[in-house]
Amino acid sequence: MNQLNWGTPEALRELLCEVVSWRSMTLTEGERNFPSKVEAKLRGLGYFQENPTHLLLHDADQGRRFLTALYKHPNAKETIVLISHFDTVNTEEYGDLEDFAYQPEELTNLLHERLDGLPEDVVQDLKSGEYLFGRGTMDMKMGLVMHMGLIEKATVEQWPINLLLLTVPDEEVNSAGMCAAVPKLLELKEKHDLTYKLFLNGEPVFSQEPGDENYYVYSGSIGKIMPSALFYGKETHVGEPLSGITAPYIASFLTQKMEWNLSLQETVRGETTPLPVTLQQKDLKLEYSAQTPYRAAALYNVFLMERNAEEIMDIFEKVAVNAASTCNRAYMEVCKEQYVDPVGEVSVLRYEALLTHAINKFGTDFVEAIKAAVHANSEWDDREKSLRIADTLMIQCQELAPAIVLLFAPPYYPAVNSSNDELITQCVEYVKEQGLAKFNLPVQQVHYFNGISDLSYVNYQDDGEGWTVFKSNTPVWGSGYIIPFDAMKELQAPVLNVGPLGKDAHKRTERLHMKSAFEEVPILVEGMIKMMINN
Repeated sequence: MNQLNWGTPEALRELLCEVVSWRSMTLTEGERNFPSKVEAKLRGLGYFQENPTHLLLHDADQGRRFLTALYKHPNAKETIVLISHFDTVNTEEYGDLEDFAYQPEELTNLLHERLDGLPEDVVQDLKSGEYLFGRGTMDMKMGLVMHMGLIEKATVEQWPINLLLLTVPDEEVNSAGMCAAVPKLLELKEKHDLTYKLFLNGEPVFSQEPGDENYYVYSGSIGKIMPSALFYGKETHVGEPLSGITAPYIASFLTQKMEWNLSLQETVRGETTPLPVTLQQKDLKLEYSAQTPYRAAALYNVFLMERNAEEIMDIFEKVAVNAASTCNRAYMEVCKEQYVDPVGEVSVLRYEALLTHAINKFGTDFVEAIKAAVHANSEWDDREKSLRIADTLMIQCQELAPAIVLLFAPPYYPAVNSSNDELITQCVEYVKEQGLAKFNLPVQQVHYFNGISDLSYVNYQDDGEGWTVFKSNTPVWGSGYIIPFDAMKELQAPVLNVGPLGKDAHKRTERLHMKSAFEEVPILVEGMIKMMINN
């Protein structure tokens, strides 16, 4: 048997520290360079030297790429897709230790000198010697490293099953990497005559509540969608406030009714989505003046399990109509007390209605020119562009004001769940039994991974056309943002997430439990795959 490069806990730890040192914050040069470094590592394996076309880089967007590495047994069709992402969030919160955020060994040692500035639970974990600190250790470069170790072992031991390693950029922002990978997965399936048996992600274990120390496997992934609103009032001089109506005034009514709204919370299989909250609310006025602000916008975060975009928009619209009604009553009362005529009633319309109105008024070419001008601004991201397209159209259609324009802003992560799948039931039971037998590790099943993941873009399960409402109410659809819904429907195989235990993702105290990462989880996942082979 050939010698394994990454076959021991020590070797996995060394590989993780090297991979973490490759800085790969989303939308940076490091993210663009990262997959080439992974390719170079995997190219050192004998299998990929003999089968160089099985290890490939593919274009995503903005100069970014994703990597696929296929181990194909000559007599096997069944294939497990190992999914990970390699981008990380930024590191400003590390302060004067920021230079060490990507140096896990050094950072962990340095933190021993900073105990006074750390929360008590972090101090305990640090003193225990069981955790490795650093950006990306938990979320989620250990998942990639584990998959690299698995594919190496499969090639050396010639497992009678196929493994397709897929690692992508941009999961932390728009999941552009995974969306680009979906059609490539279909292409590879056809080219190599593969049968996708399982989509296996390696995202880390997220606590269900503060202080939670339990280990979980996930038979699905929670969905996330961002219903958003443009508030368009009537401008006036501050000296004549009731000659207009401000957008912040209108916005305050919807935001209060959206924040923590129970009608947008779901409970499925005993698990409940976090309540909706406001991610951003702002005035679109770019400079100070004595003109009242008449354009504002808000982004609301909604998690979902069984609902689709159409159902969310229907609920959002009802909430908005209720908010507009409350706003109108309060506004009319003020006008009555001040003996002035109101400037109008706030109406509610969807972006698709605004778009249709604008096209009927000005023609398609005029509207497309507006969109193109917004997209030409490289300083605006997809969320800002979504709001600015709606805003620019409303400026040309002020006869609709005052109004609340409802729309979706990227990203959208459809919920996915495979809890009822027979294979997933077998896999979960295996990990539970072997976790206890081999490591005295109690393992619990969670039906929806609560950290959001790229599993949302496989095994799409909406039987209807709910996604068309998202398409028609997302201003940047087709130009700056697209989800391959049709291709996602073709990737029909169950999903599962089994990853290492960690804590404090996206915080300066992000850390990875080393025994879980380097010993327990790799052994459990390897055993689970071999159980699938034997069955």
